[in-house]
Amino acid sequence: MDIQLLLILLALGAAVGFFAGLFGVGGGGIMVPVLTTLFVSLGFPADQVVHLALGTSMAAIVVTSFSSMRAHHAKGAVRWPVVRHITPGILLGTFAATFLASYLSSRHLAIFFACFMAYVAVQMVLNVKPRPQRELPGTLGLASVGAVIGAISALVAIGGGSLSVPYLTWCNVNIRNAIATSAAIGLPIALAGTLGFLLNGWGQDGLPAYTLGYIYWPAVLLISGVSYFITPLGAHLAHSLPIPVLKKAFALLLVLLSLKMLHSVF
Repeated sequence: MDIQLLLILLALGAAVGFFAGLFGVGGGGIMVPVLTTLFVSLGFPADQVVHLALGTSMAAIVVTSFSSMRAHHAKGAVRWPVVRHITPGILLGTFAATFLASYLSSRHLAIFFACFMAYVAVQMVLNVKPRPQRELPGTLGLASVGAVIGAISALVAIGGGSLSVPYLTWCNVNIRNAIATSAAIGLPIALAGTLGFLLNGWGQDGLPAYTLGYIYWPAVLLISGVSYFITPLGAHLAHSLPIPVLKKAFALLLVLLSLKMLHSVF
């Protein structure tokens, strides 16, 4: 691995960790387009670059989500009953969707990713917040919601924060509790997604060295190694910084990275 690639992956890990702690997201919105562009430049098989980016991102999110969850838990902000009831649906939806992702082409996955990130960006720029008007549903309702969040998260390799935070706030959960709970929800999403992409990529022809399934481990180790230590900083700042301003900047970054990803794939 040359020094330039090493530095890019280390910087990516720092960015992922910061935004994961700050917004309760897994960081896939940043990782997937950057990794796709990197994998294309490294000459990885064109029909597998997005699959590899998704799987690698999911594996890195395991460590990032754990660090973020621990930081938010230390502040007493995680709603653990919600995490417990939503997790079965999360695991099922995420794992099942990795099988769908394995059958889609890199171009189709890139288009879906870009469209979803555009939706997320619009929400952030306009500061769209669903008006709190209901209470959290029961166990079955939360499990069903978790299945939907998990499925979409697997297709775009995110920790689910862009879906779970708005949903929780709609159910009258305080925004800071919603961010913290979303960070905890990201861990089962990442675990199920990693297992799914590992199994679906197992034995595929033409995969580059140092991969296992659709996971490129050098990137996972470097990104997660840095993000683990940076995530608590973002979580700490989430309780003091002007989040709306930062969200707009983050939204612009997501749009630019998605456009770059589409350019690389097409």
